[in-house]
Amino acid sequence: MHWADRRTRFRALLATDRCYHPGSVHDAISARIAEDLGFEIGMFAGSVASLAVLGAPDLIVLTLSEFAGQAYRINRAGKLPLLVDADHGYGNALNVKRTVEELETAGVACLSIEDTELPTPFGTTKPRLLSIAEGVGKMKAARAGRQDPALCIAGRTSAIQISDLDDTIARGKAYEAAGVDALFFVGVKTRAELDAISAATTLPIILGGGTPELNDLAYLGARRVRVALQGHQPFAASVQAIHDTLKALRDGTPPAKLSGVADAELMKRVTRDGDYAKWTKDFLGG
Repeated sequence: MHWADRRTRFRALLATDRCYHPGSVHDAISARIAEDLGFEIGMFAGSVASLAVLGAPDLIVLTLSEFAGQAYRINRAGKLPLLVDADHGYGNALNVKRTVEELETAGVACLSIEDTELPTPFGTTKPRLLSIAEGVGKMKAARAGRQDPALCIAGRTSAIQISDLDDTIARGKAYEAAGVDALFFVGVKTRAELDAISAATTLPIILGGGTPELNDLAYLGARRVRVALQGHQPFAASVQAIHDTLKALRDGTPPAKLSGVADAELMKRVTRDGDYAKWTKDFLGG
């Protein structure tokens, strides 16, 4: 498939002075819904991938091939530019290079590589950061793995939650110097923190784990934030809906009396029934 257009559109969003909330997606149907509703960007997180593919918590037990495969399924279902959280790149810097190659092939528009020491090392109870030097090596390896120059690479850090603001800024500046296209900060909680980060760096910013203080899109846009995550409630909502529906059926509720079930029109829309009907007529004489 041809992925260039969605990558060009994603970079165009980074070049604006606006901030966008992405739609959190986890499969083909959720991606189509987000696109139909007008979201400019889809977000596929490592945590959601682990839930969707393995039914497991976010403990880095998902493999690169499983993550890339699900990203491809999401991408082939529509044309929404997809931002993905590639965690630590599934290993050291050489693994990061391979990760970029696989996710580029899977059609993502932007991927983030983080500098947290993952998976959790033996005997540790708190998150730890890689050295800045190793983080820089990963960012350089990510760039080396990229073949399509339109693919966006974001250097990600959770340092604000693990060390301090000064270290966060130092990491952002180091990843800028390594040549990434955007900076992804997780855990920024206050305007004072964001103001300092924005003043010290120059690249477009992606924020994860925001707070009510950081909900104003106009303010975020003025601080060079171009993407602000809102969490991954759609997946949790789908779990609740499936749970409630199955429980109702198990408890004896007749199928016709279930609530919260998508009607036939919505199901036809998200499955692109009209397209398949046309292809059936064109190719099978139906």
